Amino acid sequence: MNQAYLNGRVAVVTGASRGIGKALAAAAASLGINLAIAARGEGPLKETAEEIAEKYKVAVLPVVCDVTKLEDLENLVDKTKEKFGRIDILINNAGVSSQYPFQNQPLEDLEKLAHTNYLGYVRLIRLVINDMIENKSGAIINMVSGSTLNDPLPRNFIVYSSLKVGLRAFSKALFWELRDHGIKVTSILPGVTDTELTGKLKDITADTSRLMTTEAIENALKFALSVPANVCPLEISVINQQTPWTKPVIPFKQQHPDK
Repeated sequence: MNQAYLNGRVAVVTGASRGIGKALAAAAASLGINLAIAARGEGPLKETAEEIAEKYKVAVLPVVCDVTKLEDLENLVDKTKEKFGRIDILINNAGVSSQYPFQNQPLEDLEKLAHTNYLGYVRLIRLVINDMIENKSGAIINMVSGSTLNDPLPRNFIVYSSLKVGLRAFSKALFWELRDHGIKVTSILPGVTDTELTGKLKDITADTSRLMTTEAIENALKFALSVPANVCPLEISVINQQTPWTKPVIPFKQQHPDK
C-alpha cells in the first residue's frame, strides 16, 4: 500500500479515545484514511473524533463500543459499513491491564482481561474478515505487547502477558491462512509507553527515560500500512533501549492502578 492507495480508505480503530489508540487513529488519519473510532466513553470519543477530523480533514465516525460485548462489536461493524460502505483496515488496540501476583489476582479480572485483550480482537476480526476476503485486500493490525518478548513473562503481568502471547500466535497463524486473499496481518509489540495507563505504575514510570512516547508506535503503524503490496511485516517490536520489561523489574508490591 502507498499513500495514494491509502487516501480515502476506511479504518476501524478500537480503544481510540486516548493514549496509544488515539495516537494510532491520528496516524492513520494523517495518511488520508477515514476512520470509525471506538471506545467505551462517549464524551472523550466524540472529542477525539472532532479533533482528528478538524486536523486531518478526514471523515471520523465515533461509535461507543465495549469490545467485551459481541453486540457492541456487531454494531461497530454495521455502523461503519452504513457510513462508509466498507472496512479496509482494522486496528485492534483496546486493552485493559491488571497487575497482581497471581495468587492475589481478582477472579473477575481474569474474564475482563480475556474478553478485552484476546477475545475482543478475535471476534472483531471474524466480523470483518469475510468482507476483506471478498474485496481481496485488507490490513489487520493487532497491538500485542513487548512483554511477550520476555521468557519468563514479567511478574505481576502473567495473565495479561500470556493472553498477549496467545494473540501473537493467533496473528501469525492468521496471516498464513489469509495471505492468498491479499490480506495482511501485522502485530505491533510496544514497550512500556508514556500514557495515562502506565503513568499510574509509579515504580516503573518514575524514570521517564525508560519509557517510549507514542511516536515510535505511530511510525510502526505507518510503516505497516505503507509497505509495497507484496510485503507484510508480520511483527514490529518497538522497545525503548532501557525498557523496564528487560529486567523484568516489576515489583511484587506494585501499587495497582486506580480502577
